[in-house]
Amino acid sequence: MNAVVTRFRILWNDLTGKIAFYPALLALFGLCFGFIMLYAEGQGISVFLIKNAPALVINNADTARTLLSTFVGGIISLMVFSFSMVMILLNQASNNYSPRILPGLISNKRHQLVLGFYIATLTYTILILLSIKPTDDKYQLPGFSVLIGIIMGMIVLALFIYFIHAISEAIQINNIIESIYAKTKDRLNKLIEETDESGYETLFTDTSSWHTYVINRTGYLQNISLDALVNLCEKNDCKIDLLITKGAFILEGLPIAKCDKKLDEEELKSLLACFGFSRSEIVENNYILGFKQLTEIAIKAMSPGINDPGTAITCLDYMTELFNLRLKKADFSFIHNDINKAIIRLKPVKFKELIYFVYAPLRTYCKQDVIMLNKMLTSLYYIQRSGGYTKDYQKVIIQQVNLILSDIRANIPNAEDQARLIAIGDKISALNETDIKIN
Repeated sequence: MNAVVTRFRILWNDLTGKIAFYPALLALFGLCFGFIMLYAEGQGISVFLIKNAPALVINNADTARTLLSTFVGGIISLMVFSFSMVMILLNQASNNYSPRILPGLISNKRHQLVLGFYIATLTYTILILLSIKPTDDKYQLPGFSVLIGIIMGMIVLALFIYFIHAISEAIQINNIIESIYAKTKDRLNKLIEETDESGYETLFTDTSSWHTYVINRTGYLQNISLDALVNLCEKNDCKIDLLITKGAFILEGLPIAKCDKKLDEEELKSLLACFGFSRSEIVENNYILGFKQLTEIAIKAMSPGINDPGTAITCLDYMTELFNLRLKKADFSFIHNDINKAIIRLKPVKFKELIYFVYAPLRTYCKQDVIMLNKMLTSLYYIQRSGGYTKDYQKVIIQQVNLILSDIRANIPNAEDQARLIAIGDKISALNETDIKIN
């Protein structure tokens, strides 16, 4: 059951990530609402309102046709303009920032709901317009439905103003960066709360004799149904060692897990069903993608075509805080059962790998920029001073400092700039255990 829930979540994420999902859903709602109103007209709702509240009913067919036709033409124009603005936003974000951020922009529910309401109103208005029959009997006119259509058209005008405001904010790089940061931070906090990092390493020290199982699919490992894995371990009295990092792209036939007991065919199916795959990456499911996106935005900002070091510095500031949060999480995580026995070992991305794949491209593309080199060293200094990590983490940070210092000596010809930067690096390397809180 838990594996089914995992697959449903992945399917739901894929559907809601499509730009046409909510518009299509609301278009169907507009069509259904139109038929409901026509049914109510058939039951005499307009006749009742003409007798009791005549101000709510439009009983002139020519006026109704004119108003509805005007709204249909206007809504189509607004819809085309709004969709064009969305495409311009996506094109600009891809060219100036990073193609990786497009799924996040496309899945923006506010834009989808506005565009969906446009289509729902258009569908409803056309349906009501077609129901207006040429007759001298004023009671044959769906007057109340026409009024509802006019009200929906006025709401469309208000939503268009809101849409212009939302697009103008969504295209700003600071808002994009902050959104990525917030999603990554939420995911990291959730992982820190959910995983157990107690000293269970000895239970998984030697897994060379364990049975290895390969995956039968290809894609990004998006979700892992931990509840289903726990049930599988308890049912078979076994332990599982995951070999693949969540969020990684996995090819069919690669080893994905080890088990200390041999699983039969049915149990193997249950094991493989616990892994959910997708063709896209989502920050809410993988905090590593947040680091990737911020790094790519920073590198793109430092390219000669963009030349925006301010954006690169902003990305590095946010990643510094995320690294401080990542220090609270160990390089190993375990899932235990009700009696506090570790039965599953997860494979998170190690801190050493994460910080290297962030700073390595920054060093490559910014090794001749004094401001960015200074910011990178300052960032590592704040991470160093934040504390709350192990001695291994400290060594990793100092190693990155030494790599940056090596690039400074090789690429900064100005003696004063070089001396100033090296002084910052030496200050970080000089920190010892008495200056820093080490767990």
